[in-house]
Amino acid sequence: MMVVNIEQIGKNIYRIPVPIPFPMKYIYCYMVRGADGWSLVDAGFHNTEAIEAWKQVLKQMNVRYEQIHSIYFTHFHPDHFGLAGWMQERTGAKAYISKEDFAMAQRVWGKNSSQAEQIGEMCRKNGTPEDLADEIEESMRSLAKHVTFPELTILKDDEVILGERKWEVIPTPGHSDGHICFYQREERLLLAADHILDKITPNISIWPGSSKNPLGNYISSLEKIQQLKVDLALPAHGALIERVDDRISEIIQHHQKRLDQIFRLAKDGRTAYDIAQDLFQHKSLNSHQWRFAIAETLSHLEYLVFTGQIKKENRNDIVFYKQNK
Repeated sequence: MMVVNIEQIGKNIYRIPVPIPFPMKYIYCYMVRGADGWSLVDAGFHNTEAIEAWKQVLKQMNVRYEQIHSIYFTHFHPDHFGLAGWMQERTGAKAYISKEDFAMAQRVWGKNSSQAEQIGEMCRKNGTPEDLADEIEESMRSLAKHVTFPELTILKDDEVILGERKWEVIPTPGHSDGHICFYQREERLLLAADHILDKITPNISIWPGSSKNPLGNYISSLEKIQQLKVDLALPAHGALIERVDDRISEIIQHHQKRLDQIFRLAKDGRTAYDIAQDLFQHKSLNSHQWRFAIAETLSHLEYLVFTGQIKKENRNDIVFYKQNK
């Protein structure tokens, strides 16, 4: 029989590993117990393995579906949001998400979405070979079957009750435009989702319909968290983080090094795809990973455009980035 390794944090918070078919292997969702039942933070990816894990979790914890009364989504990405409709159907819980990611969820996962085609076109415009752009488009399209859409409520409050405590809703745009964290001020806890991770840096990418400067937003969001007093961050992937300020400084330093590297690579004018090839030349990437590699390279290039260090040129409908001498 499968046993899920559930970790209790403090009095009423439970860290739930839900399997995902990506290199990180798990997303950590959080269950918080209150006097009137349970709240969830994120739900996981919609596939058989995740569903079986949740069934086992509720069995181990002796929790019935109907005892879960609210689900808070930190952002719209499929490893967090995919099981939204499935979970709501079984629990009857209200499902909350930020205004920005409500719009992106509709755009990306809604009926008749053209997001996959737009991503393919974005890749082609930035120098990606046609066959790879087609594969990227198809890999994006294939994700839609792993998302079950719920009835969503836009989260408008500055505070929410999770368990028996007030948690501040902290907008942290970057990884997605509407990414949110939850902060418990008295205990100095941060439900960090994908904003801060312990070993890897969260993917910061440009997508059709999203912010034009997500990296700038992300760095500002990291600095916002540094203004808080956080003793423990509870991320959605990887280990718990105790040295939160130090980890934030490391992430900012990583992006500064990457910006310097990309600036040098753009000396004489190159496409985002060309630069991504240089950045990831030692890795064997599939189409799913290439999508992120190109989109993250673009976010750094556009940051450099925003700061005036690089300019864009259109050559035969292909975008080239060049140092602004």
